[in-house]
Amino acid sequence: MTDGMTEGMTDGGDVGRALRASAPHALLGTVRDHLATAYGATSVRLYLTDYGGTVLSPCDSSGDEVGLLSISNSPEGRALGSQERRAQQVPHGDAVDHHLPVTVRGDRIGILTVRLPGDRSTPTVLDELRQVVDQLGHEILVAERDTDVYQRVRRISRLTLAAEMQWQLLPARACTAAQYAVGAQLEPAYAVHGDNFDWASDGDELTLTVTNGMGQGINAALLTHLSVSALRNARRAGVGLADQAALADQAVYDHYRGASHVSTLLMRIELATGRMELIDAGSPQMWRLRGRTVERIELDRQLPLGMFEESHYAAESFAVEPGDRLVFVSDGVYEAPAPRGGKYVEAALARGLHATRLLPAALVPGALLRDVAEYRAAETLDDALVLCFDWFGAGLD
Repeated sequence: MTDGMTEGMTDGGDVGRALRASAPHALLGTVRDHLATAYGATSVRLYLTDYGGTVLSPCDSSGDEVGLLSISNSPEGRALGSQERRAQQVPHGDAVDHHLPVTVRGDRIGILTVRLPGDRSTPTVLDELRQVVDQLGHEILVAERDTDVYQRVRRISRLTLAAEMQWQLLPARACTAAQYAVGAQLEPAYAVHGDNFDWASDGDELTLTVTNGMGQGINAALLTHLSVSALRNARRAGVGLADQAALADQAVYDHYRGASHVSTLLMRIELATGRMELIDAGSPQMWRLRGRTVERIELDRQLPLGMFEESHYAAESFAVEPGDRLVFVSDGVYEAPAPRGGKYVEAALARGLHATRLLPAALVPGALLRDVAEYRAAETLDDALVLCFDWFGAGLD
């Protein structure tokens, strides 16, 4: 590699400017051209995580026969799971495939696989490729406002209209910061209707909500869409947690007049102290894993949003300690029945939380939902939601 090539990519300026100038649908082509010119890359492939979190779907095969890749049983999937780049020797030559996780603030978007000549697969080059991947991930999220290309790739089957509405509401499927990590997943991913989650951080506090709109199909999705939008509107107006619940409650009641309601769990965490405020307005459950001890945290039950006119809500306090894991589950999880009787919450939820304790927050929801599916051993129309919140410590930078 010439010094000019190295300098052209080391500062990340060239590829960054090219990505920002690229057409939204053409980001992969832009990266492919730069990596071929700067490093002699002979193949560049982008795989995106599907909505169900089980496979990697190729964004552009460049004429090669490339299909779906298992996240649990492929080199690319193992790179995604470990969040570490992995190298794979290409048969019949000295070329090496480098599988690089594309992740933005903890949200595991996919994998970029770059094939380089063996003599160019150096630590310095791989560090520079990491910068390219970081920029690509951010640009994909921006580009999704203007193109359907990347969302289309993520779909291995068609979403129902209700699921389309729910996925468009979500902030992401994972988020990490110095003080915390969050991961969440909805199932059935391609046909979810009433379950939803949301979060937002302004630097001083983190707000989390877990929502379950009653009913099925498009009616449940419309109900949840109204409630989540009302909660966001209140939160962005800067009001407190109890007022957020009250304003959303009134918005739902004004529209449905008590005929439909929304079960919601609202949480606010002070990042400087670890103190939490919570409002339990319905059915989502909260479980805590502290060390090796799993227990359900019983909260003061209040009315679901929209059940009655002008309901009043009060926040209760709760404290988390460094190392705590809080897991929030909808009724589609804890009430999942076994074929021979019994519910998941009674026989398997604590076991599942123990079994996933070493996984990062981003992977826990998918693992628990797979465990629920195996326990149930039957198809169901009910939604299922898991949100995992790991608290690392207060006041961390």
